Amino acid sequence: MDLSVLLAGLTLKNPVMTASGTCGYGLELARFFDLARLGALVVKGISVLPRQGNPPPRIVETCGGLLNAIGLQNVGLEVFLREILPALRPLQTLRIVNILGESEREYALLAETLGNQDGVDALEVNVSCPNVTKGGAAFGSDPGVLENLVRLLRAKTNRPLFIKLSPNVTDIVEMALRAEGAGADGLTLINTLRGMAVDLKTRSPCLATVVGGLSGPAIKPVALRMVWEVTRRVGIPVIGVGGILTAEDALEFLLCGARAVQIGTAQFRDPEATIRVIEGIEAWLSARGIQKLDEWIGSLRVKGEQLHPEVDA
Repeated sequence: MDLSVLLAGLTLKNPVMTASGTCGYGLELARFFDLARLGALVVKGISVLPRQGNPPPRIVETCGGLLNAIGLQNVGLEVFLREILPALRPLQTLRIVNILGESEREYALLAETLGNQDGVDALEVNVSCPNVTKGGAAFGSDPGVLENLVRLLRAKTNRPLFIKLSPNVTDIVEMALRAEGAGADGLTLINTLRGMAVDLKTRSPCLATVVGGLSGPAIKPVALRMVWEVTRRVGIPVIGVGGILTAEDALEFLLCGARAVQIGTAQFRDPEATIRVIEGIEAWLSARGIQKLDEWIGSLRVKGEQLHPEVDA
């Protein structure tokens, strides 16, 4: 069984990754399974300076999902380089570092610094952060702002750039095309949906920030639709994420054109969720006589139409 995939010049042994923000810096999972079994490890988002995150309560379960308002808590670039990256370097899997910033200058510094580090195979860019120099709107909510940011980062590093797009936009395809045109090597779809929960007894919001990001099975149909729409229009690879619990979930994203998938919220319930999905994909394909994952990717049939063949950046 050949589960390998080519992703923006990177060869993954299988299409399954962790999703940023759901497994810390990745090393936390090492006591549950061999991290080398992953297609890639995507670490928690890194900012220039440390972030303490939002005050509690900042996480709440909802029907079929999870609302979080962690506030991108992380140790910051300096500590990451000094204490965490050295521990990631020996891992026998690809290491993708998620970056975030509140200005183009912060993103540029992160891309330039991390893009020159041994042990960083690619960068994933969280564009759902507020642009403090442009009125607080998220970088990923304005096509022009997104395009400028990606073009700037492209000039700062030769490492593959995966842009993690926000679903909280009018037209996800336009955002994808803008990112591709500016030099992105791939796209991650999708980040969390904005949502809220309230407590009837206290008549108060369940989160201190009132609104948070919704993840988990509840958002899978939205994520699947956006992956399908985008893969039909772009020539760069797409990583699907959003509500994947099982191998069947992952296979649906791959069927719709994603080249790889990320497992996020499911890891809170089962730290070995990624391994179950990898093993399940292999078993499912083998039972149907499919010996190469590439035969399955993008083979969705829609009124006789088939998604375009994969074009790797």
